Amino acid sequence: MSDPRLGHIRNFCIVAHIDHGKSTLADRLLEITHTLTPQQMKAQVLDDMDLEREKGITIKSHAIAMDYRARDGRTYQLNLIDTPGHVDFTYEVSRSLAACEGAVLVVDASQGIEAQTLSNYLLARQQGLAVVGAINKVDLPVARPDDTALEIEHVTGILAEKVLRISAKTGLGVEDLLEQVIADIPAPSGDPDAPLRALIFDSKFDQYRGVVAVVRVVDGAVRPGDAIRFISTGKRYEVTEVGRLRLKLEPLEALGAGQVGYVVAGVKTVAEARVGDTLGAADAADLEPLHGFREVKPMVFSGLYPIDSEQYDALKEALSKFQLNDASLIYEPETSVALGFGFRCGFLGLLHMEIVQERLRREYQIDLIATTPSVEFHLLLENGELLVVDNPSQMPPANTIATIEEPYVLAHVLTPAEFMGNIMKLCQDRRGVFVSLDYLEEKRARVAYRLPLAEIVLDFYDRLKSVSRGYASLDYEYDGYRAGDMVKLDILLNAETVDALSTIVHRDKAYEWGRDLCAKLKELIPRQMFQVAIQASIGSKVIARETLGAIRKNVTAKCYGGDITRKRKLLEKQKEGKRRMKQIGTVEVPQEAFLAVLKVER
Repeated sequence: MSDPRLGHIRNFCIVAHIDHGKSTLADRLLEITHTLTPQQMKAQVLDDMDLEREKGITIKSHAIAMDYRARDGRTYQLNLIDTPGHVDFTYEVSRSLAACEGAVLVVDASQGIEAQTLSNYLLARQQGLAVVGAINKVDLPVARPDDTALEIEHVTGILAEKVLRISAKTGLGVEDLLEQVIADIPAPSGDPDAPLRALIFDSKFDQYRGVVAVVRVVDGAVRPGDAIRFISTGKRYEVTEVGRLRLKLEPLEALGAGQVGYVVAGVKTVAEARVGDTLGAADAADLEPLHGFREVKPMVFSGLYPIDSEQYDALKEALSKFQLNDASLIYEPETSVALGFGFRCGFLGLLHMEIVQERLRREYQIDLIATTPSVEFHLLLENGELLVVDNPSQMPPANTIATIEEPYVLAHVLTPAEFMGNIMKLCQDRRGVFVSLDYLEEKRARVAYRLPLAEIVLDFYDRLKSVSRGYASLDYEYDGYRAGDMVKLDILLNAETVDALSTIVHRDKAYEWGRDLCAKLKELIPRQMFQVAIQASIGSKVIARETLGAIRKNVTAKCYGGDITRKRKLLEKQKEGKRRMKQIGTVEVPQEAFLAVLKVER
């Protein structure tokens, strides 16, 4: 039961499929509540990263406090959290939900329910949140709000007549949505008089103030000067500043139960303010930790190496700061013969990996080479030992391995029915196992496949969009490990293994993969003064080969007539020189070659 003192607070987030209008709706809410002046307003105002604006997507969750005078005459404190829509950033959604009592589910009136719509709705229901349905973009000529409302009712159970019709672009119906939020989403529960308990659901690093923890206060209150402790580590600190989140941090005298805001306590070590941890009163004994967001494991692994070896320490520091507010990123040092010193990093997907690389380049001026993305394999050895491998270089000899298990995902694809054949063929080509097929309406279907994660991390999403003309949407969840006939594919240049180009593939696809990769490398590697053999091998067996011809100087050009033996001597001398050069020379491999594996047709 909610305390009457908390009746004026509403904590909610906006969830939807990518590009269904979450950030635009957040803009209108800020306008209607007069949180920002007209001069401060701009499109996607909460997307403050350059990358977010360039790509037109939300990458980080953003919280902001609003004051709204409702039609009942009361002034409500609304804490809004805008969330990403892409499948790679589901963890951002999950941690935002942990700080809320309700969610606004936004559906595009022209596209209807998509894969991530359903995924985020289920996440919200698992957290026990109240859900308010809203159909956006009803001002579009191709909008079909009535059909979409029936679709929402069929899939989620939210009554069609309760689903609001809005246009985030024009502001139509947005004020009605705010009233619905106040009516349907409950006030936060919590005890204002109990000892402090607050959930950390995000963090930022400020080079002057240290860690700025973004928290949802559940019980009690926190003020400057209070002694607090992190429940997981037991570390104690004194609070120096608290406040609420606007476009900038707005200091307050206190943060009370039910409120969302920030806490600064001079925390300097990034590892001490872990997202999902509980802040408690330092002198309170036996405090029960709060249930945080679901733990998310990285699914894609890649090596990141600085092009300039002197930037290794800078890369290490940058990654440690990243981990502060990106709990899904993991890293550990590794070395490569070809690339030197770097880090093995774990990501949620290729988009997540791309974003991290680009942010490292922009924010820390570090240029990187990324190795072939791979997944985590479980190897059962002949001696009974279980080995976890996320890097092909860690693979033991094939004769010591009893079985190799690879991770699988349960993938849900929502698509117009006319593309169903193409999509099912794509899934079967990627070793998918059919699970189910059901129709949401006459012309829209949802198909489920169990797919090896290794088959979808590279280009599956792009191929899916290609075969469905951009209409299909994808969502997937982890579905355990299964045995597979996997082999390590090595790339050799003049019989020397290039460890950064090694990969683990299914045996049935190894020949095709090796052949295509050799052909791609032949295009990318510049010609040398000597002949270069590019080979793909499984163990000691070479399965594909390309030969890169040497740069040849015409040594006989200065010979005008005369005996043929003179020309032969010059050619033999050149041949012997190239042979010696081949023995001692090294092949220059350009940066583009390490990305070639991503461009190989699968």
